[in-house]
Amino acid sequence: MALNKAFRAFTAVLLLILLPAMPVAAQAVLIPSSPQIAASSYILMDPLSGRVIMKENSHERLPPASLTKMMTAYIVERELDEGRISLSDMVPISVNAWRTEGSRTFVKEGTEVSVENLLKGVIIQSGNDASVALAEYIAGSEGAFVDIMNQQAQILGMNESSFANATGLPAPDHFSTAYDLALLAKAIINDYPENYPLYAQKHFTYNNIRQPNRNSLLWRDDSVDGLKTGHTEEAGYCLVASAKRNDTRLIAVVMGTDSTSSRAQEVQKMLNYGFRYYQSERLFRTGQELLEARVWGGASDSLSVGLTEDVYVTIPRGSRDSLESTVELDSVIKAPISMGDELGRVTVKLGDDVVVDQPVLALSDIPEGGFFKRIWDAIKLFFVQLFE
Repeated sequence: MALNKAFRAFTAVLLLILLPAMPVAAQAVLIPSSPQIAASSYILMDPLSGRVIMKENSHERLPPASLTKMMTAYIVERELDEGRISLSDMVPISVNAWRTEGSRTFVKEGTEVSVENLLKGVIIQSGNDASVALAEYIAGSEGAFVDIMNQQAQILGMNESSFANATGLPAPDHFSTAYDLALLAKAIINDYPENYPLYAQKHFTYNNIRQPNRNSLLWRDDSVDGLKTGHTEEAGYCLVASAKRNDTRLIAVVMGTDSTSSRAQEVQKMLNYGFRYYQSERLFRTGQELLEARVWGGASDSLSVGLTEDVYVTIPRGSRDSLESTVELDSVIKAPISMGDELGRVTVKLGDDVVVDQPVLALSDIPEGGFFKRIWDAIKLFFVQLFE
């Protein structure tokens, strides 16, 4: 996209204001190879930028075991957020829910249990019975709830996942990937932060039975605050964990490790590596004006342009001063303009790598000017373009 001279000047100013100048003798950032991870597949992701720091077989379809319950919980949280259910709702426990095999919250058939306690049972105790009870309450049956799960997976971009139940018990056509589960963890953390503290709760007692959260990293690493474990003979030992240190959050997923201790150990290695060598930085804020653009034929001669969402990058520690930013705008911007119209792009590079490539948008409306204003601007624009 072409830039006129005024916009090139604005770009230079933007570089100085938004990003520090690169030191005269900038040192190369040295990062070792990522550690070897003993798992069938794994991924380490920054949920703010979406940057994948390390991965192996991250798109391989594998049985997710009880990591499935992350989707069950996410749908419950969505229903709560949209006001269709409440935490105080009392859920009838069916024979089907009561008889569900595997890990349990120990709800009793014929009783009623609050949505709040069932959600805690799903997240903290990995209760299959609680999962089925919530599925039946929301959708009428577990089968109907599965339809919602698969629709929600598509909305979240989990294109390599298929769910057959709400629990993660082995079933044909029930699979996911490390990448998709990282996307799901990202959605849980970002979309419903008011419920996220449940994933860090270490114990939950229901029916006088106290059970621990199976995520042992909650005891070993104070920065870890979620999310979910899983295990079946078919799936092996799986773990999705998230941790936050200073202003950086990471999500680690391992699938198919060989023991409870191994899944925790491998995730800890991934998190330690990511936090040691990488950092998350917010470069631009929602609604931040990047520059003021010239508008032709409008009720106003200028327009603030910027971004309508926060922009984060994940970069090697110590490399922020080496970032280089460029804004390109349309060479001629004519009214009318609606807020949100794309008028150019902002790119940020680290060396040869493009770490940000986002559209630059109008931050307000600019209606057309009056008849004489449009004629006068058209004349001025003609001579501006003639002498460029």
